Amino acid sequence: MIILKDSEENIKKAAEVIKKGGLVAFPTETVYGLGADATNPEAVAKIFEAKERPYFDPLIVHIANKADILKVAQSPDRRTEFLIERFWPGPLTVILKKRENIPDIVTSGLETVAVRMPSHETALSLIRESSTVVAAPSANKFSSLSPTTARHVFEQLGNAVDFILDGGQCLVGIESTIVKIEEDSIKLLRPGGIPKEAIEDCLSLEVVEMQQHLKVEAPGQLDYHYSPQKPVVLVDKIPVDDNNAGFLFFTKPSFNIPLDRSFILSADGDLREAAANLFLALHFLDSLDIKRIYAQRLPEKGLGLAIMDRLKKASMKFKNFS
Repeated sequence: MIILKDSEENIKKAAEVIKKGGLVAFPTETVYGLGADATNPEAVAKIFEAKERPYFDPLIVHIANKADILKVAQSPDRRTEFLIERFWPGPLTVILKKRENIPDIVTSGLETVAVRMPSHETALSLIRESSTVVAAPSANKFSSLSPTTARHVFEQLGNAVDFILDGGQCLVGIESTIVKIEEDSIKLLRPGGIPKEAIEDCLSLEVVEMQQHLKVEAPGQLDYHYSPQKPVVLVDKIPVDDNNAGFLFFTKPSFNIPLDRSFILSADGDLREAAANLFLALHFLDSLDIKRIYAQRLPEKGLGLAIMDRLKKASMKFKNFS
């Protein structure tokens, strides 16, 4: 496994790895992705093996040009086109009817495929240089914390990856929003880097939040996900007198806190900054010699909905296995 800066030369080297059926971890604006040629089922199988990901959990296919959506899926409807024009490139994934060239392993046997066009220049250059479309979930072990730095990828996947492109810390810091447009509704399958309110404003229609999923239609829909090794406890007021705990604050508190065991997502309560810092904070707290992590609840509006989605699912892991 090689970690190299995302220079033009190294991007070309990484693209050759993808062309030959290998795995490349690369930065996007959301989190680091673990990429393989989406049209090569053997290469895609390596993603599931490296992540220890169940095969019923579908992957997102990444493209480098809006027109390339037709290489992956059937023509989008008018409402989806509006979203693509407004939010691509960027952290929005749309669910569409797939084309036959996309193997069933990518979509977990579904007739639909999740597609997005990232805005990170390294990701776009890598996809173009690879001369294909790239299937890429987050570059971490299944259900574990998502990686927002190359170091996070190395710590979780190590030699399971052929090549890691280091593009620094991801700016958005949480995964893409996933929507599915049907005849009578617009469904939010996963909250993410594009707020639900922005999608509603674009289409002048209500977006329905899917609270329960009878079947997995997109990544991130399982009850537990995005989980550190330490239990996460969601609270309104953090008990700073617990000497065996680490503390995740949304904003800077008005009282003294143990700085060596605390992380403040945004001193002034900026949700964009909080989202960018979320996984970085959880990685830091998880590395400490503590028994639990207390996380302060956020308002579930704007990006707060996506942040709380991650924290709720992180908190469910030990509840499910207790």
